[in-house]
Amino acid sequence: MRTMVLAVFFCLSTTISQAAGIKFVQVPADAHGPALRAIVWTPCAAGAQEIPIGPYVLMGRRDCPTVGEKLPLVVISHGHGGAFLGHHDLAEVLADSGYVVAAINHPGDTFSDMSRAADISEFVERPTDIKRLIDFMLSGAPDAPNIDPDLIGFFRFSRGGYTGLVLAGGNPDFLHANVPCPDLNLPICKQLQRKEIPQRPLTHDARIKAYVIADPLNEFSAAGDLKAVKAPIQLWASQYGGDGVLPETTPALANTISKRPEY
Repeated sequence: MRTMVLAVFFCLSTTISQAAGIKFVQVPADAHGPALRAIVWTPCAAGAQEIPIGPYVLMGRRDCPTVGEKLPLVVISHGHGGAFLGHHDLAEVLADSGYVVAAINHPGDTFSDMSRAADISEFVERPTDIKRLIDFMLSGAPDAPNIDPDLIGFFRFSRGGYTGLVLAGGNPDFLHANVPCPDLNLPICKQLQRKEIPQRPLTHDARIKAYVIADPLNEFSAAGDLKAVKAPIQLWASQYGGDGVLPETTPALANTISKRPEY
């Protein structure tokens, strides 16, 4: 997995580091949403240490000065009920290799707050969350001066993969997508039955230049839903899918995207 991610993000950094610097930050609340809890990994010249955080053990250095300039940025969007530490090992490897990596907890659909995880509004807000994260990383974040705004990549799976496809230009068709609704009492299933579909446009972000997407929740039923997706994508599929991802939907997605992804 790590080798594939390092290969697909199109501009490898030449920065040499010994560990991942680790910072916990907050994206301020604004007119588009509440404050976002975030974690940032950066190249660091010091040696790695074990950093226990809840059930996780991170390898890196807290608040280590960032090494390098014009560094590529990779943003991560977690899946349903996940968290910003879900791919900490991958983030550490990327930071060791000269990347800045940033991940957030999506409000209302994270392990500590599932208040809107079963509501269709979460599918609208997720891409905006990531755009706000990128805005912050390029302006207000401590590492903003070290980041090259022309070198931004995206990684994640499941709902996070869906989020990436929307950011790349996809427009979901919630009513016709091949996504099961196993419990008709869930708010989102009732909303679909009543055809209560969000009307406002979803957030796209052309600043993201490359994507690695695994087992995305495929809310795109036709080629027209993805006609604006032009950025290079590496698409991964597991054998059995799960959590709303059917085994046949990711291969179908690979054949639907007009600029065929590496699959």
